[in-house]
Amino acid sequence: MDDTARANLWKDYARLGSSELREKLILEYAPLVKVVAGRLSMYLGYNVEYDDLVGYGIFGLIDAIDKYDYTKQNKFETYASLRIRGEILDQIRKMDWIPRTVRQKQKQIDAAMKEFEAEHGRQATDDELAVALGISSDEYTDWQSQLNVTNVISLNEFMESGSDIPSSRGASSHYMQPDEAYEEGELKEVLTEALDLLTEKERRVIELYYYEELTLKEIALVLEVSESRVSQLHTKALSRMKDKMGKYMGILTSGV
Repeated sequence: MDDTARANLWKDYARLGSSELREKLILEYAPLVKVVAGRLSMYLGYNVEYDDLVGYGIFGLIDAIDKYDYTKQNKFETYASLRIRGEILDQIRKMDWIPRTVRQKQKQIDAAMKEFEAEHGRQATDDELAVALGISSDEYTDWQSQLNVTNVISLNEFMESGSDIPSSRGASSHYMQPDEAYEEGELKEVLTEALDLLTEKERRVIELYYYEELTLKEIALVLEVSESRVSQLHTKALSRMKDKMGKYMGILTSGV
């Protein structure tokens, strides 16, 4: 359906409000739910079924359709994406999905971090934390993957509390300002250096996820590994890139 047909559908729905037109809107924008669920699935990892995320997201889409005012000329996809994402995370919170064991792991990691910093006067690396916890590096990466769900939910709560995450500047301008041109050049250089820190598989996961926008399940099929392995590689890649990316790390997490 093209933009004109969509606009006419919204006009008809606003005028008539029939269940038939509502159903057409749901079907038209259902692929958006899959996109949002797919992006979240990378951060939630194999801990939550993708199909469950889609199911939760449909309720968010329906809510967005019911509350959207097309006369304000705000892009529906942007508005709906926030509703879909919020509904998915709300459902996970309501179910108290996060197991007690995951909460305990977070406490253990926090305690190990504090103890290491007190003893050495600096932050511990992932490998050093793994040693402090008495687990292997792979096990620690798996713990991080499990904890991603709590981090994503915390970010959602932060945004809902009214706190603002700075948006990109100059979005409404057709011309790039000198400082923005400099920052874009710097970003490309930093990103290239950060990617060079990764193993071949870690880099491939980043490319498939952020550049080709594949889901966790799709990446697993491409790389011929399990979804849990993709989640591990993603977590480890972000951990490696974090220090090098600095202030630009947000470009890898803003889509969550």
